[in-house]
Amino acid sequence: MVSGVAAGAPARTELREGHRLAADIRYTEYGIPHIKAHDFAGVGYGYGYAAAKDNVCVLADTYLTVDAQRARYLGADAPGNSAFGSARTSLASDLHFQQVNDSRVVERAVAAPAPGGPRAEVREIVRGYVAGYNRWLRDTGRSRISDPACRGAEWVRPISELQVYRHFHALTTIAGQGQAIDGIAAATPPSAPSDPAPVPPDAAQRVRSALGDRADMGSNGIAVGRDGTANGRGLLLGNPHYPWHGGRRFWQAQLTVPGKLDVSGASLLGLPLIQIGFNKDVAWTHTVATPTTFGLYEVSLVPGDPTSYLVDGRAERMTSRLVRVEVRDEDGSIGTVERTLYSTRYGPVLSPVFGLPLNWTTATAFTIRDANQGNLRGLNTWFDLGRTRSTNDVVDVLSRTQGVPWVNTIATDQSGRALFADVQVVPHVTDELAARCNTPLGRAIFPGSGISVLDGARGDCAWGRDRDALVPGIFGPARMPVLTRSDYVENSNDSAWLSNPRQPITGYPRIIGDLGTERSPRTRMGITAVEEELGSFTRRSMQDLLFGDRSFVGEREAGRVAELCASLPGGLAPTTGGGTVAVGDACTALSRWDATMRAGSRGALLFERFWLRVEAHDLWLVPFDPADPVGTPHTLDTADPSVAVALGDAIAELRAAGIEPDAPLGENFVVVRDGERIPVHGGHNSHGVLNMIISTWDPTAGGVEVVHGSSHIQAVSYTGGRCPDAATLLTFSQSSDPGSPHFADQTRLFSDGKWVRSRFCERDILSSPALRVVRLR
Repeated sequence: MVSGVAAGAPARTELREGHRLAADIRYTEYGIPHIKAHDFAGVGYGYGYAAAKDNVCVLADTYLTVDAQRARYLGADAPGNSAFGSARTSLASDLHFQQVNDSRVVERAVAAPAPGGPRAEVREIVRGYVAGYNRWLRDTGRSRISDPACRGAEWVRPISELQVYRHFHALTTIAGQGQAIDGIAAATPPSAPSDPAPVPPDAAQRVRSALGDRADMGSNGIAVGRDGTANGRGLLLGNPHYPWHGGRRFWQAQLTVPGKLDVSGASLLGLPLIQIGFNKDVAWTHTVATPTTFGLYEVSLVPGDPTSYLVDGRAERMTSRLVRVEVRDEDGSIGTVERTLYSTRYGPVLSPVFGLPLNWTTATAFTIRDANQGNLRGLNTWFDLGRTRSTNDVVDVLSRTQGVPWVNTIATDQSGRALFADVQVVPHVTDELAARCNTPLGRAIFPGSGISVLDGARGDCAWGRDRDALVPGIFGPARMPVLTRSDYVENSNDSAWLSNPRQPITGYPRIIGDLGTERSPRTRMGITAVEEELGSFTRRSMQDLLFGDRSFVGEREAGRVAELCASLPGGLAPTTGGGTVAVGDACTALSRWDATMRAGSRGALLFERFWLRVEAHDLWLVPFDPADPVGTPHTLDTADPSVAVALGDAIAELRAAGIEPDAPLGENFVVVRDGERIPVHGGHNSHGVLNMIISTWDPTAGGVEVVHGSSHIQAVSYTGGRCPDAATLLTFSQSSDPGSPHFADQTRLFSDGKWVRSRFCERDILSSPALRVVRLR
């Protein structure tokens, strides 16, 4: 439908229909669309059409999920959609989302006036997006979809505006109820008398393990102010670490409504607003934040009635809802599964989840309250962020809309201010409330996790409310950590405390984050690298900082590990099974390793496999000191026997996979696209590599696919003009369709450490040698 392009000569394809919606999609290098329209509905129209062209199968799977239709089309035991929660099966996913849909919480939020509901411009963008998506699907037809993942599938269907709002709501609640879907779907009243389970002595560790296993998102955000850059203006690095596959992929675009909106960047698939990006005056990014966005309640049940509970001595009946979902049987017939799910004033009742014994007994039950329930305000947040003109505006937008669900915001502007703001949705659980109302289980897990388990039998244990909060039960923006500097701010998923070590942020409640605690190696690497470059930063040096792939731990500890290796008696390293393995040339590989995770780095993979075995143990000779939070802890205790065993296991693991200890990282750290092995670079958070890449490990071949890590990257420098000096990269490329020319093109750039020149101003867009214009009418 779109003709080919001669270099330097834009091809124009007229797509006409009797509709008022109109947009121009100007494609530049690597399939990046610059969508221009005369109104907001038009820009949404272009976005929906272009997004469907690149990723229709992923988007259709998203709508299938939030419509609670997975079991109908895929079967009850098919996996849930991990992009929107922890559901192990499609049946559990459908039961959860059908309960959400039956509650009409999204419909109520849509009907609310702004700022609680979507503002008029956002409604128009969503209206246009739906029309554009449906237009592409109608023009293409299911049977002609090139992606085999959904070609001809009956679940690829036209969508409605409500589905888009449901999609956004599913994303806002992913850090709360989304993590407890299996527990919500499986909760049933006890059938026989039972007693509450005791608090496990390792409850805190169980929670950390359970939530850590689901941590497939992170980020680095660095904003450098006028005192830190070579030109005295603002500079930003946005480096979110998100899944490379599925419904939380980023997608790049520029949205332009002349005189009203002009913003470039990326959004999570299917959300027609720029969520990480820049305009001519402000650049911003987000990092996954530490505040806990949900809380648990333990309710005392009425004796003899496990579906009634007591609040201040008075009985309240649980709300019961008969949830029905359709299920495809093995023979293809469609049946119905019915399940009654229960809720309290504190939210849905749970069965055990998070590794905790949250058993529904005849005496007690546990419920989950999600502070993002009903949150569509974030749509207004990201619309308004695209129109900001200063970092002061950014704080104002975050405070007025109060819709950011679970991320920090890092920003800079033309004048050279650097901003860190953790103004997001957080349950109003003060330290005083936690101390007064936490149950024994809550007291066990709250200090380490920020998850409260409050006493639901007491009315005075309800979440509080601030006067400046838009909805009850959350903290107002005045209580949230905000820091503006002229040198820099940095966040790599630790709490707000050390966003700049020259001015630590303190005074916030525990649920927002910890204070004075050990920082991750990635945070320490970020601060160290920024401080080394401070005063001379340029866009190019910021790009080099990220793709230098330095290992913070490797720089400090690899030499000691090499010495340990060389000292092993007889050149044999112990292994977990009690045997030994010959070290061979592993010691030389470690001693010569350059302490980076570049594709050509030799010894890097050996150190990473070793360190993944060591990181869980506290083996430092010099412990953490809050007076030196970047420098401590340090000095690995190589005399501890477990260190030698970890080294032996790593050597044996590589040997079993046929990998030499000094093999270049990129030989065995790859992704495969259309049969092509594309080397990747980067490493784990645990040894402090900013360019974080988490791979799927094949014991016979090494790292064979990226699970999550660096995704949409942007380095934006302000120069005083109207055209920001910016470079971007979408590591996994624009399209999830193997038949698309943009399925792996930016992935190859990532492999080579290259970036894409950002084309923001009209002259830059129109001068692209790859320019191709699609006019939707």
